[in-house]
Amino acid sequence: MEFGYTDEHKQLRRTIREFAEAEMKPHVMEWDEAQTFPVDVFRKLGKMGVLGAIFPEELGGSGYNYVEYSIVVEELARVDPSVALSVAAHISLCTNHIYVAGNDEQRRRYVPKLASGEWIGSWALTEPESGSDAGGTHTRAVLEGDQWIINGSKTFTTNGELADVCVVMAMTDRSAAQHGISAFLVEKGTPGFRSGKKENKLGMRCSPTNEMILSDCRVPASQLCGRAGEGFVDALRILDGGRISIAALSLGIAQGAYEAALQYSKQRKQFGRFISEFQAIQHKLADMATEIDAARLLTLRAAWMKDSGQSVNKESAMAKLFASEIAVRVCNEAVQIHGGYGFMKDYPVEKFYRDVKLCTIGEGTSEIQKLVIARQLLKSDPSHV
Repeated sequence: MEFGYTDEHKQLRRTIREFAEAEMKPHVMEWDEAQTFPVDVFRKLGKMGVLGAIFPEELGGSGYNYVEYSIVVEELARVDPSVALSVAAHISLCTNHIYVAGNDEQRRRYVPKLASGEWIGSWALTEPESGSDAGGTHTRAVLEGDQWIINGSKTFTTNGELADVCVVMAMTDRSAAQHGISAFLVEKGTPGFRSGKKENKLGMRCSPTNEMILSDCRVPASQLCGRAGEGFVDALRILDGGRISIAALSLGIAQGAYEAALQYSKQRKQFGRFISEFQAIQHKLADMATEIDAARLLTLRAAWMKDSGQSVNKESAMAKLFASEIAVRVCNEAVQIHGGYGFMKDYPVEKFYRDVKLCTIGEGTSEIQKLVIARQLLKSDPSHV
């Protein structure tokens, strides 16, 4: 077993970090306050090859593996989690669903545009009454001739109002429950399809989250992505990789908050001493650094296993669960180390603290991750090590 990054990994990290520091950091609070997504930064990431991270070069991708992709998401989140969230949803959910479940024509049509940043993608599964229980999907698609007619609404759709194409889950066979859900590729401008309410969120405020409305939305039969009735099955496969990206996102937030707290502790004086000299602060920093390292190892294990072609259902859930939960704890401690200043928007830990909570909710809550992990544990042979 080898524990360490290659020279290529280190160079990739430096490249993304330099970009994030130069292009994103000066504007983080401006974007947050205005709830405006920096499309120009998104396009630049496309030109750098970031948005094509895990896709093959013949489709305009960069051919990164999941370890490299995790580094990218972590470094973006270290500076602005909102941008990292939109990038992760674009890559891991929308583009990857098309790449994994779509046919050759759909891959050729959509992946190059999404990988270059020319198009922005979104992925719509959640509904007002259907979150963790995807089998309760009410959005319905009916085949009439050579067209599907889709009616319903989706909520909590990242990039919704920006997206040029959206992967939409809809029920096509109610009697089959989760095995009756299909995925459709719906483009911006399709009659009957529009973004609705933009959510006013606690954190991740520059990443738009929208309601998506489908009213007698007609799409050609060719826009079915994957086999009819297999949309949710495909979605579960997509989420295995998506959870690695949320683990990396959590890791980046924790790293950013920890670094801010460490720096502050070396500058802030109380009782005539830098607060970093107090044992109570030292213990907090030691716990934060240790937990971040543990989360990084879990995340990299899941990424490495996925790159090796192994099932990561349990491992990605473990990484996402642990990394998101420790990120919340790290951000809490970072605010505590800052004291009253941690409550002020002049310091980055205030935003990290608001942003981080989503990581324990999005792409499956912590409670759902535990169910996924437990299901795999109970299926395994306890005598096997």
